Amino acid sequence: MPAASSISAGTPTDSGGPRRLAAIAFADIAGYSILMSEDETGTHQRWMALLANIIRPGAERHRGRIVKSTGDGVLAEFPSALDAVEWAREVQEAVHRKETTQDSLIALRIAVHVGEVMTTPDDIYGDGVNIAARLQEYGEPGGIILSEVAYNFVRGVYGPQARDLGYLHLKNFTRRFRAYALAGPRSSAWTRRWSRASRPSIAVLPFVEQGVPVEQTYFGDGIVEDIIGALASLQDVFVISRNSTLKYRDRSADLPLIGNELGVRYILSGRILRSNDRIRISAELADAQTLGVLWTDRVGGDVAELFAVQDRLTERVIQTIAPNIYGAEVRRVARTRTENFDAYDYMLRGLDLIYRLTPEEFNQAQVMFQKSIEVDDGYATPYALTALWHSIRVNQGWSPDQRQDFAAVDRFATVALERDPLNVWALSLSGHLRALLFRDFEGAISLFDRAIYASPNSTFAWARSSPTFCYLGDGAEAQRRAEEAIRLSPFDPQIFFTHTALGHAAYVQGNYENAVVWGRQAHAENPRYTANLRLFVASLAASGALEEARHIGGVLLQLDPDFHVRKFSESYAYRDPDRRAKLTQHLLLAGLPE
Repeated sequence: MPAASSISAGTPTDSGGPRRLAAIAFADIAGYSILMSEDETGTHQRWMALLANIIRPGAERHRGRIVKSTGDGVLAEFPSALDAVEWAREVQEAVHRKETTQDSLIALRIAVHVGEVMTTPDDIYGDGVNIAARLQEYGEPGGIILSEVAYNFVRGVYGPQARDLGYLHLKNFTRRFRAYALAGPRSSAWTRRWSRASRPSIAVLPFVEQGVPVEQTYFGDGIVEDIIGALASLQDVFVISRNSTLKYRDRSADLPLIGNELGVRYILSGRILRSNDRIRISAELADAQTLGVLWTDRVGGDVAELFAVQDRLTERVIQTIAPNIYGAEVRRVARTRTENFDAYDYMLRGLDLIYRLTPEEFNQAQVMFQKSIEVDDGYATPYALTALWHSIRVNQGWSPDQRQDFAAVDRFATVALERDPLNVWALSLSGHLRALLFRDFEGAISLFDRAIYASPNSTFAWARSSPTFCYLGDGAEAQRRAEEAIRLSPFDPQIFFTHTALGHAAYVQGNYENAVVWGRQAHAENPRYTANLRLFVASLAASGALEEARHIGGVLLQLDPDFHVRKFSESYAYRDPDRRAKLTQHLLLAGLPE
């Protein structure tokens, strides 16, 4: 392994110029064009100040030099990878401190690579430079991305902090490059501003239903769900989950506040008026920063025309906020759905009931899904949600026959995929089942990849994929996926599932204190969710909090009186038998029945 100090001296080449190994750093401003369009003069002045006061002096302190600066980035070289990475970390921390007081944040992406470069008096060039430039496009604002070569030089110092990104496709290169990420300093404001600047971002607020009792507002929620479903399938749009916008149903539409809390630029809101078999929908798209109204529309007709109305609204919104995405693309990626209003209505009622986790309401959810299927046998979503229902019944300890319920999960998810191969619910649940029941981890990950490709903004897909990586022992990847789910839906009423996943990821990594924090959070959000209680008890026992572990164990046994440690642990999906043994030990420490 090369040392982390000086890499090599320059040597003459046949072309007449020196060729040498160098540590190359390429920095770029995320969302530069948007920042310039919002405040050209201010952005330019702040960028020049960062160059003069932070970036150039920092390079000198770390034995490097700024080779050149462009309008929105810099190319730098250093004698060692360690110098380059320490410069990058220093720059990110200083820029973060400087910029968090601004309304429009400058956030840098920095890539570090070690490779051979050729030189002229004023420049360096070659594949090494090109790799660094392309690599930074994959970096997170405020973070640092390392090529595998650079990582190998600094792994003794930064290895534990680095996250493996796998092999990336870089533009204009036929081979793939492995890369690693170092998280930079990040505030909630930084994260929100980045999500707004990096790509068009939108939140769809609950449509207000006039003259309808609160308990029947599932109809308006369903319209929003379908609009979000189509938007979320587009790679170029950042969409906030419907569950995270429900909190704004009963609040006045303070657009700057909502935009800032959710990290979005555009907000779609609307009103619905139903009268017998007639429906009228009005919608408004607004810019949360300027408060300007970009588009309004009002449509009406028979209830049977609802789906055509939703298609038109979705297409118009997409064409307004992302002109490069055409209506044909919207229609191509829009998920398959019913044209039968009753089937749609039953599905929404079941979805509203399923996670309340009282036995009566939970069983009623299954009845609603079955009615939806009876009305329209070709509708994929109620099949997928029925699979979810059987999965939850097993996890809660309510199943009279787990084998039959697992078979039902497989059967209903398969039928859903036959009707809609891109149904994100069915893909995600099928993946979870393959990992949990059949230990087919490769098949599970393939299904999760399909789900996320079909709907990259699906909180459900990201969250459901997290436990599979815990089963494989990769707690860091499990954590990343759960965090992505939270980023997409920060106010999700069902966030207890994702917090459970974060607790599981921390438990697998041996970070029992964090596992307890997330377990306690999930328990507060949904005290009846037994999948969390089992991991919460184990985490408490592992951290030494035996008294609280025994108390939570008692809560678990009240909800699942037939729970026994060895029956559960020895059949759990961990690939490594030592993990199952450790889980058994922790649960027994809490006094749960063997």
